Amino acid sequence: GIPWGAPADPGVLQAMVNMLPPGAQWASFALGRMQMPWVAQSILLGGNARVGLEDNLYLSKGVKATNGQLVERAVQITESLGAKVATPDEARERMGLRKR
Repeated sequence: GIPWGAPADPGVLQAMVNMLPPGAQWASFALGRMQMPWVAQSILLGGNARVGLEDNLYLSKGVKATNGQLVERAVQITESLGAKVATPDEARERMGLRKR
């Protein structure tokens, strides 16, 4: 429902992932109520995810969230799917950024 944005459709994300070069580091995100299902979708397709209040204000219907709560939920989803959450240093290394 966002102008010029890709729809939150698993088939669309899969098509975009299929067009990436081998070994590409990528992340995706969705807005509002689709934010947490999209964390799972991104992880299942081998990517990374990001969450935050800039894209979603609620933890569940009618329950306002904090950034920390959204991150905690995303970590739970990621780990329940058998993936590992990177530390800041690990993420910088993966992306070729200098250490802090």
